[in-house]
Amino acid sequence: MLFNSLLFLFFFIIVTSLYYLLPHKLRWAWLLTASCYFYMYFKPEYILIILFTIIIDYVAAILIDKAPGRYKRLFLVMSLLANVGVLAYFKYFNFAAENFNLLSARLNGPVLPMLHLILPIGLSFHTFQAMSYTIEVYRGNQKPEYHFGIYSLYVMFYPQMVAGPIERPQQLLPQLKGMKVFDRKTFCTGIFMMLLGLFKKVVIADRLGLLVDPVFSDPQHHSGTDLLISTY
Repeated sequence: MLFNSLLFLFFFIIVTSLYYLLPHKLRWAWLLTASCYFYMYFKPEYILIILFTIIIDYVAAILIDKAPGRYKRLFLVMSLLANVGVLAYFKYFNFAAENFNLLSARLNGPVLPMLHLILPIGLSFHTFQAMSYTIEVYRGNQKPEYHFGIYSLYVMFYPQMVAGPIERPQQLLPQLKGMKVFDRKTFCTGIFMMLLGLFKKVVIADRLGLLVDPVFSDPQHHSGTDLLISTY
């Protein structure tokens, strides 16, 4: 679901309206449900990947907080390896396999199969968002979040799911748990900033993309001047 689509406009209106109509104690569940739907709209089964990392880091943070001395680092390393492992598998396995096969072919060695997978959306963001949480708990800057739903929402919050920004848990978690009252001035400011961002994306960036994409897709047939102008 693209942010600059008509579908997202309806999605945003429905999610935001119901958020303020629901009682405070149900709002986190509604935002989490909406975020899961937003993510599953792309490829439903990939929600299991995010669920795996959420469970790993949720448990790891609690263990880090309770563990004595050197065991804290052990649980942190296990959490980081799980997150980086998932990212590396989906994003870099084919790159590594391709280079291995080139070398192996010269030595008449075995050939690794290539994966035919679509990269999960926002995987890099999810990975680093989750890692920032466990690292902050390890450093003592953040207490572990015992509410599994709130922590899941911290990782999956749909407005930042695709492109971030990556937030520190002490900045975002309190906002997800705090009571929000509708404020007309804040609402208008938010809508203005969203429209300004859409203008920059749709009117400016997408139009310039029509000019620079042909150059970047075939740079060897363009002059140095064309490449400099396109880059600028």
